[in-house]
Amino acid sequence: MSDADARTPAQIEADIKRRRDQLAETLDEIGVRVHPKTIVGDAKAKVTASVDHTLGRAYVGANRLVSDVRGRFVTEDGAPRVERIVPVALVAVGLVGLLVVSSRRRGD
Repeated sequence: MSDADARTPAQIEADIKRRRDQLAETLDEIGVRVHPKTIVGDAKAKVTASVDHTLGRAYVGANRLVSDVRGRFVTEDGAPRVERIVPVALVAVGLVGLLVVSSRRRGD
């Protein structure tokens, strides 16, 4: 006689009930996973994580760029590097002057 034959009807019924409960729990989990609100929520979470990651990388890149530019125009102790600032300022003033002259010629 095998173990399956040695079980009592009460044991078999208890086993069937336990398996039904497990199946019901599994079906409930599947129902939650395929529910439209769950799918939309998961999609939103993925997009948010992607945007957060992208913004984080952009922030780090911008911060690095600002630090590099600042390092070119300011010494480590915070003093301005006049020998680098003056030529850049002169170029900027020259470009603004050219734009003003150019816009006045178009207006005439």
